[in-house]
Amino acid sequence: MRRLACALAALVMVSVAGCGGVVETPSVAVGSAQDPESALIAHIYAEALRFYGSPAHVEQSPDPLTKLDSGEARVVPGFTGRVLHRFYPDSTARSATQVYREMVSALPEGVAAGDYTTSAQDKPALAVTEATAHAWGSRDLTAATRNCDDLEVGQVSGDSYAARPDVPSVLGTCKLPKPREYPDRATLLAAVRAGEVDAAWTSTAAPNIPAELIMLSDRTSLIRAENLVPLYRRNELNEAQVLALNEVAGVLDTAALADMRAKVEDGTEPGLVAGVFLAEHPLGD
Repeated sequence: MRRLACALAALVMVSVAGCGGVVETPSVAVGSAQDPESALIAHIYAEALRFYGSPAHVEQSPDPLTKLDSGEARVVPGFTGRVLHRFYPDSTARSATQVYREMVSALPEGVAAGDYTTSAQDKPALAVTEATAHAWGSRDLTAATRNCDDLEVGQVSGDSYAARPDVPSVLGTCKLPKPREYPDRATLLAAVRAGEVDAAWTSTAAPNIPAELIMLSDRTSLIRAENLVPLYRRNELNEAQVLALNEVAGVLDTAALADMRAKVEDGTEPGLVAGVFLAEHPLGD
């Protein structure tokens, strides 16, 4: 029986010291797109897996969801609304719960979703000055829709936070005018402060938003939810690995994500930022 056990261990490509030694768990490939923001999120989940004793590493590619579908990656973090749009572009769901449910139903066979982070999102948002919010009488997006006829909005051309495909062209019954484009985020935000435009497209987890600007809330879900969620290969992770992915939802919020992105933007390596965050916010507490 001992020889049979040794032979079976060799067949499944585990490393054994003299048979009966310690089995080495294969490293879990966490997929990431080829940008620092995506790498940061992937490293958060890789660190979570390592926290529970599972080796993990980040692999970057142009399309990590394709790698997940093919099995080359076993975990790929994403944002619920963008994943839903990928697999069900005609969905009209906007609230966090609705988007997550429809996303789960639309996932390819063999792909499962873990718990989404109810407190961490990165969806498009409009930034305005305090004076504009006061003039509108509200700090919510509904105020912008009430001023639809006179609304002027700006965005950064090509910016990963402000010129994404998920930036809406319609808010409720308000068809937004074509945004005025600016070469970079600093110029755009300066234009808002100077009154050249009423509001700037940014995102809820964008880093380094000036303190004198505020992001309008979205209490009525005019913009589709974008909550962070781990996707993984169904039946290929053990219970501890799934638990590790799910527990990220309990420690991460939008403010923390924006703060980590600011550190990455300032030049700190994404894996280091993720490791420090989870050291300061240990899972399972």
